Amino acid sequence: MDEVLRVSSLSVDFKGESSEIHAVRDVSFTLRKGETLGIVGESGCGKSVTSLAIMGLLPVDKAAIKSGEVIYDGRDLLRLSKSEMRLLIGKEITMIFQDPISALDPLFTIESQIIEGMQIHLGMKKKQARDLARSLLEDVGMRDVERALKSYPHQLSGGMIQRVMVSIGLACNPNVLIADEPTTALDVTVQAQVLELMNRLKRKYHSSVVLISHNMGVIAEMCDRVLVMYAGEVVEEIGINQLFEKPTHPYTRGLLDCIPRLTKKVEVLPSIPGTLPSAGEEFFGCLFSPRCHFCNSRCENERPLMLNVEEGHRVRCHLYEGEAV
Repeated sequence: MDEVLRVSSLSVDFKGESSEIHAVRDVSFTLRKGETLGIVGESGCGKSVTSLAIMGLLPVDKAAIKSGEVIYDGRDLLRLSKSEMRLLIGKEITMIFQDPISALDPLFTIESQIIEGMQIHLGMKKKQARDLARSLLEDVGMRDVERALKSYPHQLSGGMIQRVMVSIGLACNPNVLIADEPTTALDVTVQAQVLELMNRLKRKYHSSVVLISHNMGVIAEMCDRVLVMYAGEVVEEIGINQLFEKPTHPYTRGLLDCIPRLTKKVEVLPSIPGTLPSAGEEFFGCLFSPRCHFCNSRCENERPLMLNVEEGHRVRCHLYEGEAV
C-alpha cells in the first residue's frame, strides 16, 4: 500500500504555569492509501493534539512543536507557510472536529459555511455548490435540509451541527480525512449513516482516514489498523483483528477488559486502577508503570522502546523484548 501521510517523532508541549506540559511524546505512524487508521485511548492521552498538529491548528501562543515531521506528498507540513497550508487544508486534508459548535462561525449560515470550501477549492458555481451541500446533508440523515441550510449554528441541535461538520469534511473529496469523534451526539441510526458515508468516500476516492474514537464498536467496524495512545505516546500499533484477538500491551488489554460483553455477566465492570500521570511530570520509566499489574523495578526506572514484535505490530513494553524482530 502506498504511504499517504507519515508522522515521525512528533512531540508537542504546552506552556504551563510552572513547567512545560508534554501533550504528545515522540509519536510516529504512517497512513496508507485507502486505509482507515484508528487512534484510541482515554481522554487526555494526546489523540486530538496529534491531529491538530498535523492540521497546523495548534494555538501558537500556547503550544510548541518540539520535534518531528509530518510528511504529505513529499513535503513536511510543519515547515509550510500559512498560504501553502491553506491550499491543502480543506481540500486534500480535512478534519471533522470533536467540538462542532466551536468549529463553525456563528455569524454565517450553514449553507455559506458548507459551500465556501467547494467554491474556493473546487471552483464550483454557487448553485452547483448548493446542490452538492443539499446532497451531503441528506446523506448524513439531516431532516428538513432547506431549513438547516438557511439556519445559523446556534439554531441547530448538537447532533445536527455534527452532521454539518461531517458534510463539510467530506465536501471536497479529500485524500486524507481526520475524524475526531465524528459520531459524537448522534443517535445509533444516524451514526451508522455517517460511518457508511465515510466508508463510501473511502472506497470511491481511495481516501485515507484517521479515526479518533472512544467507541471500540466504531473502531472495529471502520479501521484496518489501530494506534493505542497513553499519556501522549503510542504504546501499541496493531491490526484490527489482532486488537480484539490478542492485545499485547497491558494498557490495551485494560481498555478492552472495560468493554461490557453479552456473553459474560458481571456485577461491576473491571477498570484500570489509578489515573493518567500529570503531563508536566518528568518520567524516567514507563509512563504506565504506576497502573500496571506487571510493573517491576526496570519498568519504574527505564523507558521502554517501541518494539516490532511481528509485521505490522509494535508495542512499547519491556515484557516483549524477547519477542522483538
